[in-house]
Parts: sequence; structure tokens; C-alpha cells
Amino acid sequence: MADKQNETTATEEKKETPVVETKKTSTEAQESKTTKKPQTMDELLAMVGETIIVPKKGQVISGTISAIDKKMMTIDIGAKTEGIVIDKEFDVAVDYIADLKVGEEIDAVVLSPENNRGQILLSLKKAAVDSKWEYFEDALENNTILEVKGVEINKGGLIVECGTMRGFIPSSQFGKQFMGKIKNLKGKSISVLPIEVDKEKNRLIFSERHVSEAKELAQRDQALDNVQTGTNYEGVVSGVMPFGLFVTVEVPVADKKDEFGHVEGLIHISEISWEKVNNPKDYHKVGDRVKVKVLGIDDKTGKLNLSLKQMSDDPWEKIEESYPVGTTFTGTVSRVEAFGIFVNVEAGVDGLIHASKLTPDQTFKKGEEVTVSVESVEPKQRRMSLSVVTTTVPVGYK
Repeated sequence: MADKQNETTATEEKKETPVVETKKTSTEAQESKTTKKPQTMDELLAMVGETIIVPKKGQVISGTISAIDKKMMTIDIGAKTEGIVIDKEFDVAVDYIADLKVGEEIDAVVLSPENNRGQILLSLKKAAVDSKWEYFEDALENNTILEVKGVEINKGGLIVECGTMRGFIPSSQFGKQFMGKIKNLKGKSISVLPIEVDKEKNRLIFSERHVSEAKELAQRDQALDNVQTGTNYEGVVSGVMPFGLFVTVEVPVADKKDEFGHVEGLIHISEISWEKVNNPKDYHKVGDRVKVKVLGIDDKTGKLNLSLKQMSDDPWEKIEESYPVGTTFTGTVSRVEAFGIFVNVEAGVDGLIHASKLTPDQTFKKGEEVTVSVESVEPKQRRMSLSVVTTTVPVGYK
């Protein structure tokens, strides 16, 4: 009886409990059909909303240093694996790497997005080179003395090394102690100052002179500031060239009469004498003391333009007073040309006997004396016309 009652109750409960069936909407069904399992790490990260950097060869990429050891550096660049700097790429940047620390952000160039081990290979060569140029630029700005090593000698000076960078010391940038001894500096350490740093032109120029003769150069700069055009100074001939004379001019430093700065200058061949100069060595030699006049200053080189001849008056200014038309005098033949002969009147002044005023039997040689008469004088044009004065009785004269 009890069993039947329990059965009846269970049956009633079953009838009272509804069966709920769930059906997928059309959208859910479509998504169910199209959704696929991720096949790659990129797809997996895309599903969970993450993005990764996919480096390309040659790309400059930023990252954070995660580890540094003796032969390798690891950099987190936000890719699926960290980038590494190894082998020769590590060696070429070892000096640069020595100053880096874990946690620093740096730029690197991608050499290979993935090698046979799945690693991203990076290079710090560009960053290392840029860093070195910045180092030399700072040294130039702050007048920092650097140590370089002589490597190779050429006609212009000495090629040197500073770390892994090469630079050049022109011959003109060596002090007196090394003049004529540059060949002995190969392999030697030299203290220098950078005077030109140009990354774009790959020019790195040093000066030894700016270190060994720093005091003298400072005095030179002070003296150069005091030089005035038109002023006369004393100096010493330091070089004799076909085009002129080099002179080291002694210029007082500030108000100190006994202290001089030495400034280089050039006396062009046209400024040596009022007369025609064929060769400067005929007038002066190295070591001669001379008085010169400053004609100007070359702003680019800091050198002086000098004159010897302007230490005296231009002889043409008073030549018309000294030799008026009709004056007869004896001079010396200074030059013989096809159109006539030149006769030296006095230092810096030559007169011309035109060929049309010479008879066929009148011939003269350089250095020969001749008596002439002044026919015309043109000081502004620096011209004097002469004619030969006959001093012998013509044949057949009665």
C-alpha cells in the first residue's frame, strides 16, 4: 500500500517538473562554427587582447636591457622572445656596453628577426658609433684633453687612434718640439685636443699644439685681439717661399710691454719691395728680423697680411718732382724686352725707352749704364717715358 502511494507521488512530481530545452541563437551558432583554435603564438595573444612587436631586419628598435654578461647582452624589445647581442656584434661594442646597466633603455638595430635557434639578433654598432661621436663632441665643447696613439704617417700629418675611432693630426697642429719628428710618433701615445668633429663628413681632427703650446696659443689669441690694421710690428722670418715670406710677428699682450704673443703672417711677393721682385730669397732668409706693417687680418685663419715695402714711402709719389720732364741722368738697364728697355731710375722706379726711339745700332744689355732724358712722367699710372741721350759725336758730323 505504501509502495503504491510513493509511486503515485513520484509520478506526480515528475509531471509537475517541466523539461527546459535550450537552443542556440543563429548568431551563437555562426560564431560556434567560425571560431577556430589559435595556431600560432601571435593568434593566441591576439585572442586575449595582447600585441607583440614583430621586428624586421634593419629596423632600429628600442628596448630595455635585461641582462649583461661577458659575452652577451639580452634586451627586452617587446617581441615574443628577447633580443640578444652576441659574438662580433658584442665585441665591436664592448666599450660602449661597459658603460651600460641593466634596466637602461637603448636603441638597437635588428640583424636577424630569427636565427636557427629562434633568437632575435641585434647590433649595437650604430649606437656605439653615435655614442663615440657624442663623446668627441663633448670633448670639443669642453676642451677635454684626450690620449691618442699614432698609427700611420702621410704627407699631411699623422693618423691616430682613440679607442676604436681614427682621427688625424695635421702637421701644422704639432708643437715646436715635434717639428720634423712626426715620423717618430708612430705607436706612441700623444695628448691632444679635438678641433673639428663632424660625423656627417666623418672628420675627426686633433691638435697636439693646443696641448703642448696652450699658453703660447692663449697669448696669440690675446695678441690677435690687439692687432690693428696699419700698425707696425717687429717679427722674425719663419719661411721663404716663391710666393712670399712668412713672418712670426711679435705683438704685445694686453698692456704688458714685456710679454708678447706670436702671430703668423705672410708678406706676399708683391709687398716685399717697391721694385719688381723675382725671388723673395734674394731679400731675406729664415731668422732675419724685420719690421712690417699689418695690412689686414684673415678672419678664417687668424693670419696677418703684411707688407715690407710700405714701411717706406712709395717712390712714385715724388718722382715727378725729382725727375721733371727734360731731366737728364744716367741709369742702369734693369730689363730688356722686345718692345724696349727698362732703365732703373731709383729703387722702385723704372722708366721705359720704347723700341721706336732706338736706332738699329743701339743695343743694350741688363746692367749696362745708359744716359737718358725724361720725356713724360705719369705717377698714378706708374709710368715714365725715356729717350737715349747721345754722348758720342755721330759719324760724319762736322
